[in-house]
This record gives sequence, structure tokens and C-alpha cells, in this order.
Amino acid sequence: VQLQASGGGLVQAGGSLRLSCAASEHAFSALYMGWFRQAPGKEREFVAALSWSGSSTDYTDSVKGRFTISRDNAKSTLYLQANSLKPTDTAVYYCAAAVYSGSYSLRRDYQYDYWGQGTLVTVSS
Repeated sequence: VQLQASGGGLVQAGGSLRLSCAASEHAFSALYMGWFRQAPGKEREFVAALSWSGSSTDYTDSVKGRFTISRDNAKSTLYLQANSLKPTDTAVYYCAAAVYSGSYSLRRDYQYDYWGQGTLVTVSS
């Protein structure tokens, strides 16, 4: 599975961006998907995750109420709508996929099987 993240850019604090992650695999609809981010000088951290059906979502506390993860299985694409952006959201954002159909949320990067190349989000104050 190849993942291609896009949609990053420079935005002012309070602004919005929609990140996309296009998957090469037609079996995208069976994959558990997640977004992670890595700020300069920091470790990669979990942002949001979404079950294969789209019925179960999980967010890290710092983005709850501001970010929304979604998927379009017909287009094999994952999205992250990021609103009310803050300078602390500045990071490279990565999409990831896991071959997983369980009921638990996957928040650790080692739990994912495939990774996109990352897209940079810069939020200015």
C-alpha cells in the first residue's frame, strides 16, 4: 500500500487546512487509518484515527473539537480537517494505515504497517 499525503501549507493562527491522504490500494476500505505529526525537535505523536468503517474515531486531547478525521472509501482517500489552528499544531503530518479490524484504537506508530511521506503544516502567530 502506498500512501500520498498532501494539503499542508502555511496558515495563520485560527485558520483551517484540509489534509488528504490518497491510497494506492483498492483494499483501502478494509484498512484502519491514522494521522500522526512530528514537530521540530520532538517525537512523532498520534493525532487521530479512524476505523475501516468510519464508525469509530479517536483523537488526541489537544485536537479534540478542532480536527476531524474522515474517509472516502470510494476514492481511497483519508482526510483530516484541521480548524482553529494554533502555532503548536506546526509539524509534519503523516498518514498511516494498519491491517486491523479490531475494536481498540491504535495510537502507537509501531502498530501501523504503512506510512505516507508527510506534509508540512506551518501555523504562524
